[in-house]
Amino acid sequence: MSEKLERTFVAIKPDAVNRGLIGEIITRFEKRGFKIIGMKLLKPTKEIAAKHYEEHYGKPFYESLINFITEGPIVALAIEGINVIDIARKMMGSTNPQEALPGTIRFDFAQIKECNVIHGSDSPESAEREISIYFKPEELFEAKKTPEDYFVEKYGHIE
Repeated sequence: MSEKLERTFVAIKPDAVNRGLIGEIITRFEKRGFKIIGMKLLKPTKEIAAKHYEEHYGKPFYESLINFITEGPIVALAIEGINVIDIARKMMGSTNPQEALPGTIRFDFAQIKECNVIHGSDSPESAEREISIYFKPEELFEAKKTPEDYFVEKYGHIE
């Protein structure tokens, strides 16, 4: 895997917000070295949810997905880091928490697939699309430089 600076979208879902897991989940991304460049607490409308999950339209679980994500507030996050899309998804674990590996967010905090506490973009295209649903460009902030960032700028990669 080559190193590339990316942005991804992460949503802490209503079940996790309701259970008070926001700080615990965000801490995992920050401890990994990823930067939060946008964050909002909001209750998605049906229209926002429909845009977010448009690729699932017509599937048997679509309505329950929309109902779940709109039942309470979520925390919408734009996160930046090296290979953040793939790494964040590994940190989240399998969509079905019963198949997730120990130490992943879904293994540690979820019990069933329908209430799996977190969503993350699965590709650069999805990340860009999903970030634009929840954030205006002026709501995203440049990540503060870290020693790792300077190393990447100077040498072009991290060993």
